[in-house]
Amino acid sequence: MAGRSKRLQKAALQVPTEAMAHAIAAEWDAQVDKVDPNTMPFTRSANAAIDKVRIQHAEVADMLAAYGDSDLLCYRAASPTELVERQAALWDPVLDWARAALGAELEARVGVIHVPQDGAALKVLSQQTHALNDFELAAFHDLVSMSGSLILGFAAARGHLDVQTAWDLSRLDELWQEEQWGQDEEAQELIEVKKVAFEHAKRFFDASNKAD
Repeated sequence: MAGRSKRLQKAALQVPTEAMAHAIAAEWDAQVDKVDPNTMPFTRSANAAIDKVRIQHAEVADMLAAYGDSDLLCYRAASPTELVERQAALWDPVLDWARAALGAELEARVGVIHVPQDGAALKVLSQQTHALNDFELAAFHDLVSMSGSLILGFAAARGHLDVQTAWDLSRLDELWQEEQWGQDEEAQELIEVKKVAFEHAKRFFDASNKAD
């Protein structure tokens, strides 16, 4: 298309902040003999924002907003007592934050059977998800999908929770199981890979709107 630069037949690599541009430049500068995409997370995320999210922003936002209706933080164990109490102690404050900061009140349920949340609350969460720019939404996708929680995604993105705490809260049930039965070495390797990706998503989100 005349007048527009091309990047391997894709849209031009134009990013919203100087911080992101520096991060991408550093990744390219670090390449030596050949380009290794696995060592270029900022470049990959920027490409995803431009080539995927930008052309289907509404669809991606709808998909992520839908997590609010079955949010991880709202589905609680019936037993044992220790797990029930731990979920309440650690997850309830995040739902309280969502009520105050996001204007959305989600209710906790016992069990795994889906019970719809209040439509007004879901609408508020959807509006705030759709308001994210393409680059924020690309990062938000990973924060939400990897945690299984729209609320944890917002809490991490907005800095209410540090990324380690948000990650640990998303794995509360798994961590409790590990305490009872021990860790599986192969599973831990996969968890660590996901954690690194989750941490990157937060850095990319911050770089998407950081003032230059």
